[in-house]
Order: sequence, then C-alpha cells, then structure tokens
Amino acid sequence: MNEANIAGALQRVRSVLQRRPDAADHVDDPVRACWKGGMHVVSHGERGFQVATDMPRELGGGGVEITPGSLLRAGLAACLATRIAMEAAERGVALARLEVIATSRSDVRGLLAMPAVDGAPVPPEPRDFELQVSIAAAGVDPSQLEEMVRACQRSSPVAAALRHPATLRIEASGS
Repeated sequence: MNEANIAGALQRVRSVLQRRPDAADHVDDPVRACWKGGMHVVSHGERGFQVATDMPRELGGGGVEITPGSLLRAGLAACLATRIAMEAAERGVALARLEVIATSRSDVRGLLAMPAVDGAPVPPEPRDFELQVSIAAAGVDPSQLEEMVRACQRSSPVAAALRHPATLRIEASGS
C-alpha cells in the first residue's frame, strides 16, 4: 500500500471514530500459544499468522526459533516503525529509509526464579529498553523527522504498554 492509500485509510478510520467514538474501544484478537514439546511453542492468531518460539541451547531449547523476549523486542520495534510509517503517510512524507532497533537487558536468574547473591528476588522482566531509529526522507529536514519519531513513540501501543503496564489476569485450568 502506498502513502496515499495509507493516508486515505487512516482518514476514513478517523472520520468513523469522530462520529462513533465507542467503536474505537475493542477486544484485541486473541493469540493462542501451544506447547509443541521441549521449549518449542507455536503461537497462532485468528487472522492466520503463526509464530514459532524456542529458547537458546544453554537453557534447554533448540536455539533455532526466535525467543519470546526477542519477539517482545520485535513487537516493540515493529510497532514504532508502523506508527512512524502511518504518521509519515498522513504528513505526505515519502520515507526513503526507516529502521528501528530495539534493545533491552535481562538477568537470566529472574527467569530461573533464582535469588540474587544477597537473597533478594531477581526480577524476570527485561529492563533498560532502548529504541534506535534510523530514518530518512528526501527533502525533509532531519530535525522534522526526529520530531515525528518523538511524537510517534508517545502513541505507539507496544511502547506505551511497557511504559504503563496494564493489568494482567491469569486464569489456569488443569485437566
């Protein structure tokens, strides 16, 4: 889809939501993760996608598929890149390059429920997330592109979820 088509689609959605703001709040498509043995898990979405994950060999996995943590970073980077592409299309900016690299730090002891040397719990979550954006558009001042990136990161849903964690409810049922 080219920039004009994207901008047109976004304008149509904005128009509908201005008339019917209640249509904006919806339940996101569920994703089902199915264990396939070992550390291999395959997640399926209702729209037909499939993503396989695995763990590194050092943690008992096969080391072939993306790890769940890498998938989180991929989602973070892809969400911001998508939001920037949307904004660029609406502003009439023809992007020549857009790349987002997401990094974070993790302590494996948290994943393994191991305490720190002092006995304190080690948090399992990744921390110190960083997004590095490389962007270019012919005839557009780099400072304008940087401003657009900053504006987009504020409305990138995955980045917002990391900044403002939502409630997580877990229901377990055994059979």
